[in-house]
Amino acid sequence: MDIGNDIRQAVTKYSDMLYRICIVILCNEQDVQDAIQDTFCRYLEKAPDFHDEEHEKAWLIRVATNICRDMVRFRLRHPKVCIDDLENCLAAPEHRETLRELLELPVKQKTVIYLHYVEGYQIKEIAEILGITEGAVKMRLCRAREQMRLTWGSG
Repeated sequence: MDIGNDIRQAVTKYSDMLYRICIVILCNEQDVQDAIQDTFCRYLEKAPDFHDEEHEKAWLIRVATNICRDMVRFRLRHPKVCIDDLENCLAAPEHRETLRELLELPVKQKTVIYLHYVEGYQIKEIAEILGITEGAVKMRLCRAREQMRLTWGSG
């Protein structure tokens, strides 16, 4: 059994069908792409031995629908907040642009900025919370400040 060849054939043969199933469930193009990718990743991980094409097709459909169901459940438990709504809730009108720029920083930088400036943690405390060195915290703070400086300087 050549799993590389099998996966190529399965992707070619079933991608469109899986797309149609997933788009109906998820109604979101990016989530659909993730679901299909996860489905084929599981195909590679499990390398199932199928009796025939119908068994393979049924397995892919079952895996894809389970992934979609899990994504819908996750969305229900962890609803996203629109960045505009977040700005309206958290910031006075004169600070909204600053908040938007902060929210667009990479996660690592955004996290240390938030912990330091909003929650008031010291560098040593942030290092302990995140399980990184104090030097890493300082570097992330420095990079975030520099990014903000560049953004403000170009505006």
